[in-house]
Amino acid sequence: MSPQQLSQSVRRVAIVGGARIPFARSDGPYATASNQQMLTAALDGLVERYGLQEPGAVGEFVAGAVLKHSRDFNLARETVLASRLHPRTPAYDIQQACGTGLQAVIAAANKIALGQTESAVAGGADTASDAPLGVNDSLRRILLEARRAKSPGARLKALAKVRPGHLVPDIPRNAEPRTGLSMGEHAAVTARAWGIPREAQDELAATSHQRLAAAYERGLFQDLVVPFRGLARDQNLRPGSTVEKLASLKPVFGLDHPGPTMTAGNSTPLTDGAATVLLASEEWARERGLEPLAYLTAYETAAVDFVGGDVAGGEDGLLMAPAYAVPRMLERAGLGLDDFDLVEIHEAFASQVLATLAAWEKQGLVAVDRARLNVAGSSLATGHPFAATGARIVATLAKLLTERDAPARGLISVCAAGGQGVTAILERA
Repeated sequence: MSPQQLSQSVRRVAIVGGARIPFARSDGPYATASNQQMLTAALDGLVERYGLQEPGAVGEFVAGAVLKHSRDFNLARETVLASRLHPRTPAYDIQQACGTGLQAVIAAANKIALGQTESAVAGGADTASDAPLGVNDSLRRILLEARRAKSPGARLKALAKVRPGHLVPDIPRNAEPRTGLSMGEHAAVTARAWGIPREAQDELAATSHQRLAAAYERGLFQDLVVPFRGLARDQNLRPGSTVEKLASLKPVFGLDHPGPTMTAGNSTPLTDGAATVLLASEEWARERGLEPLAYLTAYETAAVDFVGGDVAGGEDGLLMAPAYAVPRMLERAGLGLDDFDLVEIHEAFASQVLATLAAWEKQGLVAVDRARLNVAGSSLATGHPFAATGARIVATLAKLLTERDAPARGLISVCAAGGQGVTAILERA
C-alpha cells in the first residue's frame, strides 16, 4: 500500500465516553481493593452506560498498571472476565509508567484508525495501597538453590543459609533505578534549575482544587465518575484550598539544598484508582446513535537523558520529555499553542507543570493562557493512580470540549517515569 493509499484509508477515531471510579488516597477506602477490582468497577460503569454487554460490542480492551502483582500478569484479560463485557472480548496489557493510560488510548486508536477494529476500550488502574512486596533477593536465591538441589541433604544445606535478615521483604520504591532518586527529588532538581518559586506552585495547586470542586458542582463528572466503595468524589479534593493554607506546609522534597519549595500540598499524593475510555469509528458510533465527544487526531512521545544529560540545567529533567514531544507534535500538525481552546497538563507536581510551560516558551511557543489550563482541575486535586491518569484526562478533556462551540481543540501533556512523555491532540468538529 502506497503512503497516499494508507493516508486515505486512515479513519477518524472518536472518543465516545469514559468512566472512572473516584480516586482515593492510598491506605484509605480502597486499601483492600486490587487493580483488577478497581479496573473492573470502572469498566462495568462504561459497559452499563453505553450498553456494551452483547458479543462483539467492543473489539478489544487495552489497559495496564504500573504497580503489578504477579497475579496481574494478564490484568486486562482477567478484568474482562470479571466484568459485564462479553467474555469473548480480547484484551492485552500495556505499561509506560505514568503514560500508561494515554498509551493505551493510542494503541486502541491506532487499530480503529487502520480499520482493524470498530471499537475499543482503553484504560488503566493502580493501587499504592496494595503494592506488591517482593521476596528479599538473597532469600530468593537461596530458595532457587534449594529447588535445584538434587538430594534432600543438599536442599537442607541450602535452606540452612536462611537468616532473619532474609525475611525482610523488598518493598517497591518510588525511585529511578539508575539514579536512586525519587520522582519528587528529581522534580526538586528541575524546580531549582528553572527557578520555580514556592508561591507559584501553591497557587497552581490551590487553583486545581478549586476548579475540580467547581466542575463537580456543575455536574461535569455526572456521566464520567461511577461510585465505588462509598466514594462518589475524589477523596483528595480539598475545595477550600488556598495559597495561604498551602503556604503553611513544610517542604518535603529538595531538603538537601537551601530554600526547598515542594510540599505535600503542591505534589500529588500516592493514590488508588482506575479509569476507562470508549473509542470507536464514526460508523460504529453512528449506528448506535452515539454522538462522539471529540476525536483523537495526533499524538507524540519523547524521552530525555535524565541520567547523563543536562539535568542540572533543567533541559533533561526526569519529567521534562513533554517539553520536546509537544513542539514536535505541533510542528507535524501545523499548529501553535494559541490554536488550542484547552490545555491539559498532568500535574505530577506543580513545579513540573510550571517548568514545562517555561520550557515551551523557551522553545518559541506562545505562553499558555492560564484560563485555558486544566480548567477542571487535574492530578494535584484528583490524585494520581499512575496508569489511570491518562485515561482520566482523555475522557475529561473530551467532555470539556463538548461545552465549547465547535470547532474546538485540546492538548494533552503527560510526563512519565524513566524520563518519558506522552502527548496528544483532541478535536471536536
